[in-house]
Amino acid sequence: MDMDGVLVHEEHMVPGADALLAALRENQVPFLVFTNNSIYTPRDLRARLLRTGLDVPEEAIWTSALATAQFLENQRPGGSAYVVGESGLTTALHNIGYVLTDRDPDYVILGETRTYSFEAITKAIRLVEAGARFIATNPDEKGPSREGTLPATGAVAALIERVTGRAPYYVGKPNPLMMRSALRHLRVHSENTLMIGDRMDTDVRSGLESGLKTILVLSGISDETTAELFPYRPTKVVGSVAELVDNVLDPFSP
Repeated sequence: MDMDGVLVHEEHMVPGADALLAALRENQVPFLVFTNNSIYTPRDLRARLLRTGLDVPEEAIWTSALATAQFLENQRPGGSAYVVGESGLTTALHNIGYVLTDRDPDYVILGETRTYSFEAITKAIRLVEAGARFIATNPDEKGPSREGTLPATGAVAALIERVTGRAPYYVGKPNPLMMRSALRHLRVHSENTLMIGDRMDTDVRSGLESGLKTILVLSGISDETTAELFPYRPTKVVGSVAELVDNVLDPFSP
């Protein structure tokens, strides 16, 4: 399940989210909390969720930074990277043995940060022009804040792509790669797994393209008309996860 808009909204728990997690545990249903945000480590996110009243263990949190690290470990073990991002991404890369450097790196990896530096972006552009492979943790162009919209990874990636002519490979949602890496982490099969999210373009699409059933919740950015704007549909639409508490073993029952 996605995190923002599904379990939490800003710094507040979505009503019923704690009951859903309790029901999943009681019925021994394995789950992962997903986020395309690569800023935070699972430990950071666990602390954030605890402040809202949700107890989610670190091993049940899956980020685009972790998916990116797993992808790179499979592609080029023991490689090197120049990173534009924060601790969630750099920690994940250190944990797979990557060297972070601005001297002839194998990859330029762009993640989320609240302090995009013109100097760092310029360095990334020059390294991509020099032959470094270009990876971005996720394609989200913007994110919310209390003050309004913030430019996100996808927007900065578009800037680098426009200058270099080199498009990044996006690892996070809606790339099914992130979903499949999560399925392996859970040791489950797509036939018996569902995706719960508040976005049609990332959550529902990634679930659909990975062979999962999907549930769209209206507690985030989507409303009653959102699903009609897309050429694909979720398996089910609910107001919030509170509606799933009593039937976690058969969420598609009437």
